[in-house]
Amino acid sequence: MSVVAVIGGQWGDEGKGKIVDLLAEQADVVIRFSGGPNAGHTVVNPHGEFRLHLIPSGIFNDHALCIIGNGAVISPTVLLEELEMLQAHAINASRLVISKRAHVIMPYHVLIDKLEEEARGDAAIGTTLRGVGPAYADKAARLGIRVGDLLDKDNLHAKLRFVLEAKNRIFTKVYGASPLSAKEIHSEYREYGKRLAPFIRETGAIVHEALDAGKLILLEGAQGTLLDVDFGTYPYVTACPTTVGGACIGAGLSPTKIDRVLGVFKCYTTRVGNGPMPTELKDDAGEAIRQMGHEYGATTGRPRRCGWFDTVAARLSARINGYTGIVLTRLDILDTFPSIKICTSYNVDGKALTDFPSSTAILEKCTPVCEELPGWQCPTTSARRLEDLPPQAQAYVKRLEELIGCPVDFISVGMRREESIAIKPIA
Repeated sequence: MSVVAVIGGQWGDEGKGKIVDLLAEQADVVIRFSGGPNAGHTVVNPHGEFRLHLIPSGIFNDHALCIIGNGAVISPTVLLEELEMLQAHAINASRLVISKRAHVIMPYHVLIDKLEEEARGDAAIGTTLRGVGPAYADKAARLGIRVGDLLDKDNLHAKLRFVLEAKNRIFTKVYGASPLSAKEIHSEYREYGKRLAPFIRETGAIVHEALDAGKLILLEGAQGTLLDVDFGTYPYVTACPTTVGGACIGAGLSPTKIDRVLGVFKCYTTRVGNGPMPTELKDDAGEAIRQMGHEYGATTGRPRRCGWFDTVAARLSARINGYTGIVLTRLDILDTFPSIKICTSYNVDGKALTDFPSSTAILEKCTPVCEELPGWQCPTTSARRLEDLPPQAQAYVKRLEELIGCPVDFISVGMRREESIAIKPIA
């Protein structure tokens, strides 16, 4: 079979959960390769409506093995809540596997996340306050506690005592906060280790056995390319790689094993949190998109910032990830608009810019240069073939293909699995 990477093409919230849930019907293995509980995937299928933050969206496939890879950071409380939620809906979660190498979000990560955001004041990044960034910082600083450590009482105690001594100095002397108890944290996380032990394994061998057996493997991204720590709108980014390169690292796969890279894009643009967003609409059109698309964060509940499709940003995303095809989601949200705009370039101090800048300071000055296409003003939710779409909707899709330089393989016209158009099926 093949390995297919599903990558967020924008600032996250593109609908990757639905796409993975749809494609996972045919998959043998689904791997969540990065991110933590700061990412939320909403899935609507015959089992109901679900919001997943850590468990791969392929968990609803009765035969797919679902792996939380080494590139993820895990909140045990969130993970256990999700397992309980799935159990309450009679979803079999015994096929979940957690990499021993994945890092654990500790209480001090959540606390430092909150204290740092408060200290930044008006310059706050707008994190989800889930401790994800500090957990990745400790990973890079070689101070992290990994999932496998939860199974070793003595090793966990030694690591925790060493790390917490330094953290408590920061809490008390820099922020004036109360110190955390190593004994309490050790007891709490040892219990988490016992409860999660049936799921914890070395995942490298499992992945490569699936490759050797010719299984279909899906790599499920969290967040989006424009939040990537290297190529996103730094510093308003997440703390880990969100690109296909991150998929290789976070799943433990060679880049040569990936056969298809699908970039998921909404037919408009949204963003949660702070940072520049050139096509943001602060008018009635932006509010209409937000209300019709129910654009509120699955993790935070915060209203998403909405705007027209940005092909300058999309071209950067396509170039970095080497998309073999793209997935357009939420086409139905544009059904009522008499006309629709597409950003084709930026204007910066009177000069045209067609490449996405690395400087946030420059991006904040960018105003979108748009072309306007006629809307279709009729429902698209029942379409199951490209030819079923109104001519104006087909023209919109074709124009996005031209501007991004990549073919559209799938189109989503609703929240449910069946509300989809497969132009190039996965298998």
